[in-house]
Amino acid sequence: MNELKIEARELCKRYGNLVAVDQLSFDVGAGEVLGFLGPNGAGKSTTMKMLTGFLTPTSGTAVVNGHDIVNDSLAARRCIGYLPEGAPGYGEMTVRKFLEFIARVRGFQGKAALDAAAAAIERLNLRSVPEQPIETLSKGFKRRVGLAQAILHDPQVLILDEPTDGLDPNQKHEVRRLIRDMSSEKIIVISTHLLEEVHALCNRAMIISDGSLLVDDTPAGLIGRSRYHNAVTLVVEQPERVASVLSELPEARKVELREGELTVFPAEGKRLFEVITDAIRENGWAVSELRLEAGRLDEVFRQITRGEVS
Repeated sequence: MNELKIEARELCKRYGNLVAVDQLSFDVGAGEVLGFLGPNGAGKSTTMKMLTGFLTPTSGTAVVNGHDIVNDSLAARRCIGYLPEGAPGYGEMTVRKFLEFIARVRGFQGKAALDAAAAAIERLNLRSVPEQPIETLSKGFKRRVGLAQAILHDPQVLILDEPTDGLDPNQKHEVRRLIRDMSSEKIIVISTHLLEEVHALCNRAMIISDGSLLVDDTPAGLIGRSRYHNAVTLVVEQPERVASVLSELPEARKVELREGELTVFPAEGKRLFEVITDAIRENGWAVSELRLEAGRLDEVFRQITRGEVS
């Protein structure tokens, strides 16, 4: 039995002079939920299309569970469930008929195909629309039908392009719970522009821009790069006077006042929260809000992809 693994080696896709993906290499193993991040046009969807056999690389290759995506494409695709962007389907087909069709394409026969479609309808909470034509569905329901076809055959590898796009908060919660429930025994790669999705689902994150890999880290590691990591923010009366006092603390590297919030940044290796709570108590400051900052992923994302510092 082949090891559950994706190995991408110097994947490259060119369209004339445009380099969409540039020498991209990475490995993903069982139990990993990889968040694939990047600005629009970074090459995320192109990479996913190459991994799933929808696009042939200009150069380089990838191996999915021991099957080369170029030389053994059909075997590689059998291992994969793929949710592309836009959730394409056959609009005139009902949800049930579409999923039964997908089941037969995936090799299910007779009653097994009907059962596989029914199980997917249950898992994605499509019970209210199984006899409805896909073209009449809302964007959120279409997305869930797309995810249903991706998981219908219980694949070892799931590649999901914006899986919660168009979903309302309750639907997002259901889909994220489903992905978490499946994650321990599968490889799941998620392309997303929602940084909250990385917090909610991923145990690893890659950031690409202009087709090149910039960062490969855990979500916690990314947040740890934020200048706000372990900073303390407070809303207090007379913030200028408080800022003057806090800036004298040896544990404080810098104090900023923005839009009524006072943020104190720690000196290297120092912990601030206890020191600041002691200062609040000793000085009797009227504080309406006090929080320890974990870090800000949006700031890290901008810094990595644009070189911006907020």
